[in-house]
Parts: sequence; structure tokens; C-alpha cells
Amino acid sequence: MGHGDGDPTVIIDAHHHLWRPERGYGWLDAPGLDTIRRPFTPADLTAELTASGVDGSVLVEGGRCHRDEAPEFLGYAADTPPILGVVAWLDVAADDVAATIARYRGLRGGEFLVGVRSQVQGEADPDYLDRPDVLRGLAEVAAADVAFDLVIRADQMPAAARAARAVPGLRLVLDHLGKPRIDQGEVGLRSWRDPLAALADNANVTAKLSGLVTEAAPGWSAADLAPFVEVAVDEFGPARLMFGSDWPVCLLRSDYPGVRRALESALPPLPDRHRQEIFAGTAVRTYRLESPA
Repeated sequence: MGHGDGDPTVIIDAHHHLWRPERGYGWLDAPGLDTIRRPFTPADLTAELTASGVDGSVLVEGGRCHRDEAPEFLGYAADTPPILGVVAWLDVAADDVAATIARYRGLRGGEFLVGVRSQVQGEADPDYLDRPDVLRGLAEVAAADVAFDLVIRADQMPAAARAARAVPGLRLVLDHLGKPRIDQGEVGLRSWRDPLAALADNANVTAKLSGLVTEAAPGWSAADLAPFVEVAVDEFGPARLMFGSDWPVCLLRSDYPGVRRALESALPPLPDRHRQEIFAGTAVRTYRLESPA
């Protein structure tokens, strides 16, 4: 599988994207995104995974916020062996959450649906996840037995913690550790640590060590990430943490191998079995994946 001595036996990238900009990814029009304003295809992904010794991955909705993305992505999973699961877009506040999940499952590749996600970070209200319609939607996600990815800002984490308590049967996955301001160093660490700890107090929440390089300042190093990674390990423990590349968004700061190396450097010393949890075990359990091993 291309792993060196001391590497985890299996490596699963729990968070990456694919897109074709012409299909409606308007956020890619923002300044400074030229590097990633191009198509990223399953063939591109497979090449990156192979070159980096990564065995499998989870494809996450890419901010298109349209239901037509799900059939495309589930089809990719059906045709691309390394894609072990798909987290599809869904409007969690809509009145047809259960029906939408059922429709996704009926599509070609529907068996690869392992989670859903709404772009909660785009909601101005820090308490969006407290809304009755949102909590109803989250309950329907839980009843459908798929995970719900939380792409949220640090100021939305308190509401996420309340939602975790309100829907205890829901598997919640915090993307990108709640987007801490790594570029602010100690100031960013202080403003983020307590909300993260409150969210981690809920046993039904796991978190992704993903998207961190793009929250760091230009010229970042693994040492900049380390204090945030160490807090996450302390609060969640390895059995509730998973590696994610956030490729191709990560290309704004680092190539794919550089992201993996940065996380390996930023992690505190851990036994091999705990590293295996972060690099595969947690993702397999949380998303109910078929392990590639």
C-alpha cells in the first residue's frame, strides 16, 4: 500500500472534495482562489491517493448546495474504488429531509451515502442549529442512520453542542475542528478551546483534523498547527478524531503529501494503535465504511 515503517496500516482520508466549476460552484469566483478554480476529477483524486499511500477516502459535498450534486458524487463512488463513502449536500431545515435521504439512497451508488451536510458556516446566526426546523431535520438524519457533518465557525460551536444533546442518537462530525483562527496563534487558541471542549463533551460527536493549513497564516509550519491538534487530542481522544486532507482546498497552502506530513508532525506522541484510529479507525466506525484492508 505504499506505507513506510511506523506508518498506520491503513490510511483513510475522511474529507476531500471534487468539483467542476462550471456546474455551479460560485464560491470559487472569490479572489485568491485561482489555484483551485479548475475541475478536480476522480482520476485526479486517485492519482493523489496512490502517490501518497492513502487507501480510501470520503467525498464531501463541495458548497454547490444543489441536490443534483448527489447523483454525480454517488456515481463517482460507484466507479472509483478508493471512494468509500459520500457526504452529500442536504438542506437540514427543509421539510423533506427524510425523503431526500431516501431518494439519495435509491440512486446509483446510493449504498455509498454515509453522511449529509448543510453549509451551516454560511448562516449568519450563531444559533442556527437551535432552530426547531433544524433540530427536526437533524432528528430525521439520525433516524435515517447517516452522519451529519458540521461545517461551522467557532461561534457556532455552542449551538452545535446543544444540538448534540438534543439529538443524542445522531452521529455528528465536526469538520476542520470548527475552523479555529490558527493564524491568530495564542489568541485564536484561547477563543476556540472552550467551545471545542463543550462540543467534545458529547460522546456522539467526532472531529476531523482537516482544513487546518488553510486556517493558518501564509508561511505556516506544523508547529503552528500543533497547539490546536494537541487540544483536539486531549478533548476528543484518538478514537473520536480522523485525518482529512481537505484536498483540493488545501492546495491554497500545501500539496496533498504536505498536509499529511504536517498532521503527523503536529500530533503529540501516540501509540501506534491510537495513530491507526486517527488515520482510519475512527472514519470506518463513524461513517460505517467498508475498510479497504
